[in-house]
Amino acid sequence: MVGLRPDLALLPLLAAAGFAAGGGMRLMDPLLPLLAADFGVGVAAVAPVVAGFTLAYGAGQLVTGPLGDRFGKLRVAALALLLYGIGLAVSTLAWDLGSMVVLRTATGLVAGAVIPLAIAWIGDAVPYEDRQATIGRFLTGMVMAQLLVGPASGMVAEFAGWRASFLMLAVLALVVGGLMARRLGPAMLEGASGQARGFGFDQYRRILRAPAGRRLLGAAAVDGAALFGGAFPFTGAYLIEHFGLSPGEAGLVVAGFGLGAFIYTRLAKRLIARLGEQRLVGAGGAMLALALAGVGVAPSWWVVAMLQVPCGMAFYMFHGVLQARATEALPEARATAVSAFAMALFLGQSLGALVFGVVLHAAGYGAVFVGAAVVTAALAAWVAMTPAR
Repeated sequence: MVGLRPDLALLPLLAAAGFAAGGGMRLMDPLLPLLAADFGVGVAAVAPVVAGFTLAYGAGQLVTGPLGDRFGKLRVAALALLLYGIGLAVSTLAWDLGSMVVLRTATGLVAGAVIPLAIAWIGDAVPYEDRQATIGRFLTGMVMAQLLVGPASGMVAEFAGWRASFLMLAVLALVVGGLMARRLGPAMLEGASGQARGFGFDQYRRILRAPAGRRLLGAAAVDGAALFGGAFPFTGAYLIEHFGLSPGEAGLVVAGFGLGAFIYTRLAKRLIARLGEQRLVGAGGAMLALALAGVGVAPSWWVVAMLQVPCGMAFYMFHGVLQARATEALPEARATAVSAFAMALFLGQSLGALVFGVVLHAAGYGAVFVGAAVVTAALAAWVAMTPAR
């Protein structure tokens, strides 16, 4: 399908799939106290519910890519979305903390297939010069999930309990997954149809043997460490502990990041046309580094709030280039390449959480954000100066 125009009627459906799958990450944000009260444990004891989903989401990439290349990217994504919806629905029947951890872990395992396989399909369908803008349009769904699912989950839970929040997202996932399966028609039930033959674990070795592949995965790991494991997870706690905001107020401030990301999805095509890939990643990284440093030295919470919008926009200017390059790392096994990128990102996130946790304990929140800014600036400069292939 390389070089073809994408099915523009299918792209909004994929964005809805990204919303449903991405929503699984934010669903639990306001629900932890409710789960803890329902199961008769402390809030800290519910942490494995979050960790199980996240770890399974990342580890599942090991098989997601080869399955997509072997059986068809959209077919596997549609099936994964249906299983994800079923997992969310069954989670409403959890009777204790242990059962909830098991169900959330299983749900995370299938949720992780949806977004990487959709991005890999876009890589098949869209020429490289248009790919980043198209990925930006697709990411609208995931960005809106980051912006809306947490508050919506909290509101539903307030009136109908946490199980209703799970059921709400389950219905969305099942409807979108069903529409994707219907769109695929008889192809949904056919045998293997992907380009790759066999199961394809050897494709991971091919990526690692290529210098460009190693550079990409290294950049993804550092990106995950500095941002997903470093600056981003600590923003809410920083606002609460350092500036005295309530959890709800901190959530509203952090939602500005999603607004900035949404602005990027609307401007992506013009930004790429004006700046080109190399200058876009350099400008995005520099802008993001300045915003993070500003958060680290902010004198009041409203400064942090003002910086969230440019932070969200700059992140996707920078991260979007890496995603587009991932779709071209191994064109004959594109789903495997995108899954390898996601695995590197999650590995970096795990290591970064440990490292920046130590930094926080030793030097405080300011050091976390300034340290993440320095690493991001160096990474962006390196990516901007190195060839994509």
